[in-house]
Amino acid sequence: MGKETIYEIKIKDEQQGARIDQALSFALPEISRSFAQKLIQQGAVEVEGAICASKKLRVEPGQEIKVTVPEPEGLDVVPEDIPLDIIYEDQDVLVVNKPKGMVVHPAAGNHSGTLVNAILHHCGTELSSINGVVRPGIVHRIDKDTSGLLMVAKNDMAHRCLAEQLAQHTIDRAYRAIVYNNFIQDSGTIDAPIGRDPKNRLRQAVTEVHSKRAVTHYQVLERFGRFTHIEARLETGRTHQIRVHMAHIKHPLLGDAVYGPGKNPFGAEGQVLHAKILGFQHPRSGQHMVFESPLPHQFEKILKKMRERE
Repeated sequence: MGKETIYEIKIKDEQQGARIDQALSFALPEISRSFAQKLIQQGAVEVEGAICASKKLRVEPGQEIKVTVPEPEGLDVVPEDIPLDIIYEDQDVLVVNKPKGMVVHPAAGNHSGTLVNAILHHCGTELSSINGVVRPGIVHRIDKDTSGLLMVAKNDMAHRCLAEQLAQHTIDRAYRAIVYNNFIQDSGTIDAPIGRDPKNRLRQAVTEVHSKRAVTHYQVLERFGRFTHIEARLETGRTHQIRVHMAHIKHPLLGDAVYGPGKNPFGAEGQVLHAKILGFQHPRSGQHMVFESPLPHQFEKILKKMRERE
């Protein structure tokens, strides 16, 4: 039997009459509603000392609930011979250009074909162990449908150093994106906290609830009437940060089915977003290194169409 984590929560007044699965996912951000239902089915949820038998139970303020969460099952991550676009490599760091459509690390539903499967094959045991067997070497992530530069730590020293630079906001990360609508100004800064969307747990949102500060700086590069080509620089690195921030100021990314319009006028496969520039201090030498990757073919193709229309 693996380790279990026990949570004890007290139902608040504002949750009066909520279903227990909903109340649990609200009180414990790391637990989804479907996972809460699974725990209830397993008899792992107690209400006032009695095992809860129904996910439809309505909770009352002041009720004490105990949740026993089993240790997550480990994933057996297998090295796979997947081509990597390596921009730079030495004994400490690997910089790769991730293609659109590739998931960074294995998770439920994506056990193979990920960047981690590929770098395990390329590096063997030469990867940091700080993020465990599922995310070896992974210091930061970019979304499946975002292309571009990622740094990978080949040992724990490099990982700690790069993670510290991320925490101190000293890593230079510049993205290119095509967004909807024209801007009044040529540049600006969005300083708005991001957390899980209270209405939809699959999304992030600008919210004051269970959120963290998020700062994005943007610069207009080209204007195309209904669309704008921008550069966005991350000061912080929250999940879906550029996508959420741009949608928040009414400039959602072209092709973003989660935060943008449902229609897709240029046939983009996912959001048109590319991590173009990555700069950091080398963990061993201290030298400042900057890498740049070209815009992917589909991104250039859409820009060409927009320029021709103009």
